Amino acid sequence: MAPPTPPQFHILGPETPRYPVILSVPHAGRDYPDALIAASRLPRDRLELLEDRHADALIGHAVDHGFTAIVARRARAWIDLNRHEREIDPDMIEPAIRREALIRSAKVAGGLGLLPRRLRDGGEIWNGRVARDDLERRINEDHRPYHARLSELLAHARVRFGVAILLDVHSMPPLGQGAAQIVLGDRFGQSAAGRYAALVGAMALDAGYRIANNVPYAGGHVLATHARPRRNIHALQLEIDRSLYLEDDLRTPRVALGNIDSLVAAMARVLSDEALGGAHAIAAE
Repeated sequence: MAPPTPPQFHILGPETPRYPVILSVPHAGRDYPDALIAASRLPRDRLELLEDRHADALIGHAVDHGFTAIVARRARAWIDLNRHEREIDPDMIEPAIRREALIRSAKVAGGLGLLPRRLRDGGEIWNGRVARDDLERRINEDHRPYHARLSELLAHARVRFGVAILLDVHSMPPLGQGAAQIVLGDRFGQSAAGRYAALVGAMALDAGYRIANNVPYAGGHVLATHARPRRNIHALQLEIDRSLYLEDDLRTPRVALGNIDSLVAAMARVLSDEALGGAHAIAAE
């Protein structure tokens, strides 16, 4: 019997959450399977443009302070954990999947579905179509286990503390001169109580960063799947300008990461304090 496939993610920090805030990093994976490289028209250094480059380094201080995080290992070019498992371009798969069984979102139309199809400036990724069996294997080995484990962590925090908050950490290319450096997403108020986004936004402003809310990034499948504000499970997406923590090549981490990792840890601590205070206040009413 073949040994079980190990999880394609890391759990950093305590396996049993010590705080109500759980961090997630779904797009920083740097594991490029041989099958991916063999099937790609593009070299690895081009595929790496899909990564939230070294965004996993931004949670180091938070983990050091005792927070729990889940971090994807697989490269985004292999499978995108921030997409629904039916968010697939049907023309990529052989044999074909019924189109009515799939979700034809704007992301899919732009080539960035569950299996990314193209780079914005790099053209088509794949040499040919992806076998349906291969698609199912990626979903079963990478996508579902990640979301199942994240759901377990949030559920545990909710039971233990009466509240859970997911902080989904991403990075973005610079948006331009004078544009936002940090974008906070709460799916336009659907994924979290307003006070949580306001609190994190105020911290970023106080630290000297330009911020925006929900534009151009409001939050994707991770928030849509795991946020249940009415059950006191809240979720925020945090998009951070890569130039704040990477060198000019936007590939190499800076020394001390420009203190962004300290800001993320501070956000986790303040969210935790706010959540616990709110939960205690509700319990007392």
